[in-house]
Amino acid sequence: MESSKVAGATVFKPRTSVWFTGGAVLVAAGGLVSVVATGGAAGLLAGWPLIGIAYGGWWLFWYPAVVIAEDSVTLRNPLATIRVPWSALIDVDTKYALKLVTPSGAFTAWAAPAPGVWGTHAGKPEHVTNLPSTSYGPGGSVRPGDLKNTDSGYAAYLVRSRWQELVEGGMLDVDHPGRAHRTWNWSHIAAAVVLLAVGAVSQGLGS
Repeated sequence: MESSKVAGATVFKPRTSVWFTGGAVLVAAGGLVSVVATGGAAGLLAGWPLIGIAYGGWWLFWYPAVVIAEDSVTLRNPLATIRVPWSALIDVDTKYALKLVTPSGAFTAWAAPAPGVWGTHAGKPEHVTNLPSTSYGPGGSVRPGDLKNTDSGYAAYLVRSRWQELVEGGMLDVDHPGRAHRTWNWSHIAAAVVLLAVGAVSQGLGS
């Protein structure tokens, strides 16, 4: 997993995002080179599904992120983007993935899934120490999804750390909590539909 600073916000993406995206792009590029080499420029007509593979890699693996800003935390998922003001946050869960719980509903981050068996066994003592206080359960227990070496755990660490700062600093208006806002990513969805349709048509013409 990795995080970077963009315009004052911390952007979290899983470490595997670059590998999966790069793999999809390489498959698409290699396929396009092959169809052009065998069929010439006309072969590009059959290459539309390959462009769809590259787009799918970007959409499903590179675009998703958890963005921690001064006024909110935003979950950038493939289908929708959810912005949660800090004052609307009431709990952070990591049972299956990073999940932000608000009075108006709970929202899960595509970019921060909980670990499997390997991720859990790879945990070390330093991955469960010095976490924000809300990370710990009864008796100081920690869920596998809260381990800092996992996608869900590191994203939760970033969210909880900022949230704790705001709470301890008295910077949240608990009497007037904000409300989470979900925006559907219609442009991305439409692009996927168009690529699927064009790919189907090109395959039909080529058969």
